[in-house]
Amino acid sequence: MTARRRIENTTGSYGVVAALFHWVMAVLVIALAAVGLYMVSLPDAGFDTRKITLILYHKQFGVLALLLVGLRWSWRLANVIPELVDHLPDWQKVVARFVHLSFYGLMFALPFTGWLMSSAAGIPVTFFGLFTLPDLAPRDDSLFRGFVEIHKWLGYLIVLCIVVHVGAALRHHFVFRDDTLRRMWP
Repeated sequence: MTARRRIENTTGSYGVVAALFHWVMAVLVIALAAVGLYMVSLPDAGFDTRKITLILYHKQFGVLALLLVGLRWSWRLANVIPELVDHLPDWQKVVARFVHLSFYGLMFALPFTGWLMSSAAGIPVTFFGLFTLPDLAPRDDSLFRGFVEIHKWLGYLIVLCIVVHVGAALRHHFVFRDDTLRRMWP
């Protein structure tokens, strides 16, 4: 196997770049979901600045997630997608592809709805002090509340997709004892 083949995907496994994108995005998305769920439980008023600090970090890492998912999607389009294991019934193959595409949709939609939410609130979105994103929506309280709801429900959906995805990967590894999980390791 040449070095090029180890970097790129093959029909049998993911390459190092795809695996690295997968695991970096997995850690980032799970952390963003956990912080998001935690920060909304904190009180809005008072002298405790934890919530504001967490929101600022959540937004900046959300922008990072958006940039990384753009790069990841580009890599996916430029590479072959490994075949699913043969023993799966067709309906499970359809579900597997649907969950993967749902992840991509949600990984794009969540940062955009967060960005729209901040724009409608009149609060700028910065990327670790390097640059400020332009507003995507006018300042509007009702728009803000709508985007909060959309962002919240998309967050719940991505958590559901994570649970399904991890459950399926573990089932393949421990029940079917196939290479589904192993071929995602770099």
